[in-house]
Amino acid sequence: MISLFLSVPAEDILARMNHPTVIDSATTSLLSASISTVVATLFGLPLAYWLARTDGAVTKIVLVVVVLPLVLPPTVVGIVLLTVFGPSSPLGEAAIAAGFPLTRSLAGVVLAQTFVASPFVVVTAKAAFESVDQTLEYASRSLGKSRWTTARHVTLPLAGPGILAGVTLAFARAIGEFGATMMLAYYPRTMPVQIWVAFIELGLDNAYPVAILLVLIASTALVVLNTVASNPWE
Repeated sequence: MISLFLSVPAEDILARMNHPTVIDSATTSLLSASISTVVATLFGLPLAYWLARTDGAVTKIVLVVVVLPLVLPPTVVGIVLLTVFGPSSPLGEAAIAAGFPLTRSLAGVVLAQTFVASPFVVVTAKAAFESVDQTLEYASRSLGKSRWTTARHVTLPLAGPGILAGVTLAFARAIGEFGATMMLAYYPRTMPVQIWVAFIELGLDNAYPVAILLVLIASTALVVLNTVASNPWE
């Protein structure tokens, strides 16, 4: 990291930060990663709670499916998504007909980021829910509270730091996604894609500004993990 920051004078980096391509890629990444994190959280938390409170063969199969994007190579993820959402797929054709293409668009970026980032929400939130003492939930239910009320006032507050950790990791993974995003969307360019384009077209020096900006965002995520969130590796 020190080498990266010392490779180019600070004044040159700051001057290049105002370039339209840097601003556009940063804006696209922050917007798409935020949307992806929200989508992953809305769908991932109920699934994580179900996985934490049930057991059996079906649960194990679902967990394997959830974790699968973590072990698939990014290019394979891109191919998988293209078979489902590509222009020649039924979903892709229907989306294009409706004027809402799922490739080479912000929607494509969000799809790719959500696919690769959602496992972090589910797996980390599952561990957070499992750490909650179930006797507290039983006590709430015995007092006449519904399952939803118990989850909202007992389970979620106790599991909150762990859930926040999963959400933070999902955001960091989404904003750093490259392979699947490039294959499914490419435009609008996110920061990782812009780094690659700048490196291929103009050389390493022109890739530094976006790379440094991405490192700063990732570092911010680590600060969150070690302050307001519950570090999942501790």
